[in-house]
Amino acid sequence: MQFVDEANIHVEAGRGGNGAASFRREKFIPFGGPNGGDGGAGGSVYLVANRNLNTLIDFRFIRNYKAQNGQGGMSQQKSGRAGEDLLIAVPVGTIVRDLDTQEIIGDLTEHEQKLLVAQGGRYGLGNVHFKSSRNRTPRQFTRGEDGDSRELSLELAVLADVGLLGMPNAGKSSLITAVSAARPKVADYPFTTLYPNLGVVRVSAELSFVIADIPGLIEGASEGAGLGIQFLKHLSRTGLLLHVVDIAPIDGSDPVENVRIIQRELEKYSDALLEKERWLVMNKTDLLMEDEAQAVCDDIVKRLDWQGPYFSISAANRTGTDDLVKAIAQGLHDNKVAAQEAADAEAYEARKALRDAEASTETHTTES
Repeated sequence: MQFVDEANIHVEAGRGGNGAASFRREKFIPFGGPNGGDGGAGGSVYLVANRNLNTLIDFRFIRNYKAQNGQGGMSQQKSGRAGEDLLIAVPVGTIVRDLDTQEIIGDLTEHEQKLLVAQGGRYGLGNVHFKSSRNRTPRQFTRGEDGDSRELSLELAVLADVGLLGMPNAGKSSLITAVSAARPKVADYPFTTLYPNLGVVRVSAELSFVIADIPGLIEGASEGAGLGIQFLKHLSRTGLLLHVVDIAPIDGSDPVENVRIIQRELEKYSDALLEKERWLVMNKTDLLMEDEAQAVCDDIVKRLDWQGPYFSISAANRTGTDDLVKAIAQGLHDNKVAAQEAADAEAYEARKALRDAEASTETHTTES
């Protein structure tokens, strides 16, 4: 299936039904007065996140979506039927923008989360609302209003705990194959990975995390070279980045310079992405003798002056991958605990400020 992570669609809510202008006509009641009912409200358009979808490809073929109009009012004060709301399923992780204003309308990050993108039109009023002691036979009624109409941009940013970053052929796909059940295409030519791949890594029966592999970056990616730059948004939600580097590139390039190339491209793309927590994963140690591989890894860390965690592995024969997975699981757990503690501290400070404000108000009232 073709992976599509961007699409533009047109959504239009239903028009509200017109109110009715009618009069009660029954035997022996020649002047029964107005009895026109209200129209029905127009249907609204909602986007609904669905975890069973993983691409926006359907929106490449169907671009226009319209909710049902409301029914007009009827005699005997019968209201028209409201138009049915239109529910459009999108993948979890979809960011919704208004194409005209570029405003982010919403971010659908949870299964079955609903987002209103076009409000249905207001219904019209029947003439029964306009009767008075001075106007006993009103012929006034109001028409239903048009619903909202919008041009939307849908952008999918996959949800993953860990993102893999690196040059083509650094071994990212081999790594995700080694630690998860995902089976991306693996080959010895650039740009084997053409779209993001997700894998679930199970550390234990109760503990797991999601890892994402995106197409490799090359120098000049931020100016449009290569494939990876258009997929960097998929790393924006990750809590941890693994920077995978080939310690023995077949093209003879310098691993340290390859790391710096990626860093420069990240800086050009997004400061926020550059500042995310990154671990260095030096891959393909199986291509060198053990002592030589260790010496190369030590040299890479020293020349980069790498301050964060680093690991040396061979994804091909799974050497060192178990230690890497355990460290990732512990790191994600620690980050979650720290985030919860920060949220609790913020909530405590907010409650304390509220109590202080209430106490100050009571003191002022007593003195008065």
